[in-house]
Amino acid sequence: MGAVLGVFSLASWVPCLCGGASCLLCSCCPNSKNSTVTRLIYAFILLLGTIVCCIMRTESMETQLKKIPGFCEGGFKIKVADIKADKDCNVQVGYKAVYRISFALAIFFFAFSLLMLKVKTSKDPRAAVHNGFWFFKIAAIVGIMVGSFYIPGGHFTTAWFVIGMCGAFLFILIQLVLLVDLAHSLNESWVNRMEEGNPRFWYAVLLSVTSILYIVSIIFVGLLYVYSTKPDGCTENKFFISINLILCIVVSIISIHPKIQEHQPRSGLLQSSVITLYTIYLTWSAMTNEPDHSCNPSLWSIITHMTAPTLAPGNSTAVVPTSAPPSQNGHFLDAENFIGLIVFAFCLLYSSIRTSTNSQVSKLTLSGSESVILRDTATNGAGDEEDGQPRRAVDNEKEGVQYSYSIFHFMLFLASLYIMMTVTGWYSPDAEFQVVTSKWPAVWVKISSSWVCLLLYVWTLVAPLVLTNRDFS
Repeated sequence: MGAVLGVFSLASWVPCLCGGASCLLCSCCPNSKNSTVTRLIYAFILLLGTIVCCIMRTESMETQLKKIPGFCEGGFKIKVADIKADKDCNVQVGYKAVYRISFALAIFFFAFSLLMLKVKTSKDPRAAVHNGFWFFKIAAIVGIMVGSFYIPGGHFTTAWFVIGMCGAFLFILIQLVLLVDLAHSLNESWVNRMEEGNPRFWYAVLLSVTSILYIVSIIFVGLLYVYSTKPDGCTENKFFISINLILCIVVSIISIHPKIQEHQPRSGLLQSSVITLYTIYLTWSAMTNEPDHSCNPSLWSIITHMTAPTLAPGNSTAVVPTSAPPSQNGHFLDAENFIGLIVFAFCLLYSSIRTSTNSQVSKLTLSGSESVILRDTATNGAGDEEDGQPRRAVDNEKEGVQYSYSIFHFMLFLASLYIMMTVTGWYSPDAEFQVVTSKWPAVWVKISSSWVCLLLYVWTLVAPLVLTNRDFS
């Protein structure tokens, strides 16, 4: 009898294999919008893939990966220039596994970005595929992952590394857009509350957050000058830090220029402070990939040096380590890459829960003539019922989608490539994965992305002055 009841209980979940996001919400969950729940599920899938990539870099997992037929055939002797590792295959199989998993995620999301082109409402049959069929989609991802482990190396590795660099570059720009959008939303919310009442409190909040971000940026710049430059060397680092500091100052001045304020009264130093901190972070991230480790101290080395004088007895001089200890450069993530993943996760979750009424991102994803993004329609569908019970996820896209399905999946495609580059530390493998090194192209990709970020932000400020015939309100 128990077995029969178990079968019927399992059968009750069969519709959810093809159903929408509402099937995945329990009765105790609050009512949610279908568009938000769907994005959160896709974000969870990508975050789960990120965790799997990190696990693949652990030593215990690499031992198991070597047992896959042909994955580490012949026990290659790995020569690693930047990582202390003289064991056979350890670095190779970990890096190869991350490449394969990221390949599976990227292919899946890129295919969906093509499949979801021109979806206007949830009445489109393709919208059902986007919002449902979760079992089959997850099974497809797992299947692609398993098959990708048997892809031979050679030109695949080189080509996928180049694609990964380009995709990561674009995703860095997307992170900037999301961070500016968040700052803009906070600024607008606080300004509105100042106008409604208690202006002193909200003005203090706005001023405090802006000041903290600028102070952190200044401290960050000081640390970079102290630990990433030398009086007689590290010329590139001096240039990167100085030019980005000057550009951040210029951008901050532009954001509060009277002409800019006339056309965009809600722009200000809060958004500029976010851009400044993000730019300095990108500068530091770029320098962590420099081949010369004397100009590239790890975060662990900096912390060790800062705490050493306190721990050193008497007048003894603390020795500054020139590279991170083996535990930091071993099989798992460096602190620098871990911070990169934290920023990625934050931006991914924000992109999943943000509403379509936040216009900063909407204007970059859909043009005004083709936009089908509508205002929140939850009030029209809040009373929807399903089988006599209140629906846990309201379909708020019957009249128009709340975001571009295609562009959302393309963003996840780029995020998959960013994960691959970050988890592997932006190291460049050769065609056969026999040498893994830090090279200057990774540095220039990151530093150029910081310049494009600043240029993109300046354009959002001056565009209303240049394109006077367009509505930027």
